[in-house]
Amino acid sequence: MSPLWISAEWPAPANVRTCITTRRGGCSQGPWKGFNLGTHVGDEPTHVAANRAELQRVLGCTPAWLNQTHSTLACKANPDQVADADASWTNERQIACTIMTADCLPVLLCNKDGTRVAAAHAGWRGLLEGILEQTVSSMGSPGYSLMAWLGPAIGPQEFEVGPEVRDAFIAHDAQAQAAFVPSSREGRYLADIYQLARQRLAEAGVTAVYGGGLCTVSEPARYFSYRRDGKTGRFASLIWLS
Repeated sequence: MSPLWISAEWPAPANVRTCITTRRGGCSQGPWKGFNLGTHVGDEPTHVAANRAELQRVLGCTPAWLNQTHSTLACKANPDQVADADASWTNERQIACTIMTADCLPVLLCNKDGTRVAAAHAGWRGLLEGILEQTVSSMGSPGYSLMAWLGPAIGPQEFEVGPEVRDAFIAHDAQAQAAFVPSSREGRYLADIYQLARQRLAEAGVTAVYGGGLCTVSEPARYFSYRRDGKTGRFASLIWLS
């Protein structure tokens, strides 16, 4: 794998492979400068195509891209079809469940037998509505037999939200209150999307949760961030069976 990218640090089976790209490398220019993989953000299509081809060449697997809409839909990964969904799973080798983010939380999952993997796009809307619960359900195994890794996302010192977001999470589960602290701006809150994800995963029976703590907003040389830059690229989080 390229030294410019990272892998999940978790005790997954040896045949479970992961890659989280960064903005380093690539041929995109302007606000998308670097290794942009998003086709929907205004970048030159030939640059995105070249970056995607390089990704597949380096990893040696076939990414299954999604058209992400902040839904709670989880589908089987299919490289031949760009599905409208926010999570995918597979039990086939060399097909990579792939999601793109630039502040939303990427969540990678596998079963402890190393026979099925999944990736979920958990922005706060999808997280609130149950994308992680749906992804866990798609794994076909009880939550205690799964493990999850939380990838780079907007950190708790940067994720300011309104009271309506806090109220919506607390209405679902009172323990969500612990994931919000008052912001310096009156009536606003700082949200910990990692803590919210851990709560939802625990609710679905998944307690073997790793990762968290990599902030997209505070590392402009490493990650694309929509909250920081507005017009920007997307990096990818992939998981597959070798």
